[in-house]
Amino acid sequence: MRVTAELCVLDDDLGVKGDSGILRSLQTRAYFLEQPDKRIVFHYTPRHCSRMNQIEIQSGILARKAIRRRKFASAEELPSKLPDLIDYFNAAMAKPFRWTYQGASLEA
Repeated sequence: MRVTAELCVLDDDLGVKGDSGILRSLQTRAYFLEQPDKRIVFHYTPRHCSRMNQIEIQSGILARKAIRRRKFASAEELPSKLPDLIDYFNAAMAKPFRWTYQGASLEA
């Protein structure tokens, strides 16, 4: 919370956790973090958001198997090389996921 306030160059008093100000409760902290008027804005997703999980899984695999094994001249070079890395990964290393979850019955 304080790091976010520092990075957003906010001089407001954050208050005391559980007592006053922005830090008073979870709701006041969430409201502060979600406001679009700051440089850093938090976006909350559901805990079990399956679409996000798939993106995280794919990003992790790509990072471990394609990005970490390469050297880039600069941080700016990575975005221009990313489509080529994805094509290489899809052609050489990608395999379909084998789902093992059978799901829980909705019947009581």
